Amino acid sequence: MDKPYFHFSKAQNNTFQLQNRRYLGNKYKLLGFIEDIVAEKCNGIKSFCDIFAGTGVVGERFNKPEIKIISNDFLFTNYVCLKAFLGTSSPIQNVTDKIDILNSLKTAQDNYFSKYFGNTYFSLENARKIGAIRGEIERIAETEEEKNILICSLIYAVDKVANTVGHYDAFRKDLDMLQPVKLLAPNIDHLNNGNNDIYKEDANILIRKIVCDVLYIDPPYNSRQYSDAYHLLENLAEWKKPNVEGVAKKMDRSHIKSSYCLKNATQAFEDLIKNANCKHILLSYNNTGDSKDGRSNARINDNDILRILKNKGEVEIFERDYKAFTAGKSNGDGNAERIFYCNVTK
Repeated sequence: MDKPYFHFSKAQNNTFQLQNRRYLGNKYKLLGFIEDIVAEKCNGIKSFCDIFAGTGVVGERFNKPEIKIISNDFLFTNYVCLKAFLGTSSPIQNVTDKIDILNSLKTAQDNYFSKYFGNTYFSLENARKIGAIRGEIERIAETEEEKNILICSLIYAVDKVANTVGHYDAFRKDLDMLQPVKLLAPNIDHLNNGNNDIYKEDANILIRKIVCDVLYIDPPYNSRQYSDAYHLLENLAEWKKPNVEGVAKKMDRSHIKSSYCLKNATQAFEDLIKNANCKHILLSYNNTGDSKDGRSNARINDNDILRILKNKGEVEIFERDYKAFTAGKSNGDGNAERIFYCNVTK
């Protein structure tokens, strides 16, 4: 493959791009590193699977008409945005008009969202409006595609006015995020999306159903569940209005816990690799080191990673120093972002 390989278009006014969101472990700043490895090792690819997609920026980097992107995430919050950005293959009429309608909503009434999340994660005024907007989306969205775009627009807007450090494990004591919530339109490149498949499945189940040239794997590294960090956005996106508990107002998350954060992470990873039908595997797995908070320590050790990948083919390790966006509880000094590359031969 010739380099430079891809580029991002600049966002237009009143629009946002896929990477315009704070997210733990976000790979946006490492896209060039990932791209270089793919260009060097994976010639002539026709399909790329991002099986723990998160925000979806890695799949988007390789999104071209001639490359099928398979993008998967277990959280509904991420799924609707993946569907919007990578699964919408033609322009949706009137969506900007509907965003204008949502932005113009005015309410002084409390609702489910303001009752639980006002004056904590958000100003009361913003919480009331967020709840009103989410309810209105249910009423005005005419298709599933339109609904995905409007929910995605709300999720990105909410992130800009949240009284947090970028995730929802807790809110900041000083409520100083007072700017009004404002929805923008996603800047979707429809022409690249015709062949893409978007999933919301357990990666270990999906791997048995798909075939791809490149399998990119970016699982959780430690015991910190993404469902804990993004419970509020998941609650807002699903809009089932569940009971919430504790100071952090978390809903029941037992249905969205990842095995990769648990003691059986190594077995889950071994099962994933064993059942992968692909030509190349790229695994992002941080050297998180030993932290004072044991929850931050990597769940799968290097010896197991190498043993499992070598059972599939020839392995190389690429490494780059990198300061990640973390939960802020470990010092993170000297962390290296590593990609294990496996040329599948078995």
